[in-house]
Amino acid sequence: MTTPPKIHRPTATTLLALAALAVIATGCVKTAVRKGAAPVADTVQTAAAALNVISGTFTDSRDGQVYRTVVIGTQTWMAENLNFVTDSSACYDNDDSNCTKYGRLYNWNDAMKACPAEWRVPSDAEWTVLTDLVGGREVAGAKLKSKAGWSADKGYKAATDDYGFLALPGGGGSGGSFYNAGNFGGWWSATDDDAGKAWARIMNHSNDGVRRYDLRKTSLYSVRCLRDSACCIIRKPDFRICC
Repeated sequence: MTTPPKIHRPTATTLLALAALAVIATGCVKTAVRKGAAPVADTVQTAAAALNVISGTFTDSRDGQVYRTVVIGTQTWMAENLNFVTDSSACYDNDDSNCTKYGRLYNWNDAMKACPAEWRVPSDAEWTVLTDLVGGREVAGAKLKSKAGWSADKGYKAATDDYGFLALPGGGGSGGSFYNAGNFGGWWSATDDDAGKAWARIMNHSNDGVRRYDLRKTSLYSVRCLRDSACCIIRKPDFRICC
């Protein structure tokens, strides 16, 4: 009688490793977060360590642009302003070097379709999750703004960038004119207030906070894309691997 072949069932560790390799093969952001895990080499330290903040990169297959990324709590953000060309987007002052520095500026309708696949413009509520997580709206600006790149003129308040979010002051635009790059950054949310306005978040060089305003959809502001959590290959209460 022939002995049936042994069936080798992969262990949970093997399956996890295979999932991680699958993520790497897709060219997605490679982000693994385990609650209580020791910080890895590229983890942002101090306050960020308690939130399992881990940095990485993402390559936009549409144009080859490479973005830094950061996981803060359960959210995966681009740690740079989006710089993808759309029909109505613009560089500040129509100067290409400002797109390299600050990313592009978008009206709300363009912003809603500008993020790459499996990323999206965060909702108003998701922006609130972020600012609450880093200490609340009155101090979140100081903790999210880049240490460099903000105008250090009268009223300037230094930023600490505790979480590697690297918010930069890309300014805004309206009616063909531009204003306040270096002093001010505005970022769209995906939540509209009415037919003509949508909610956004504002940071200023002279204020530690993050302000919430409803702004005209025709105005131009920056975009930060948020990773769609549905793309996670493995999601458990204590572990996830997201592309």
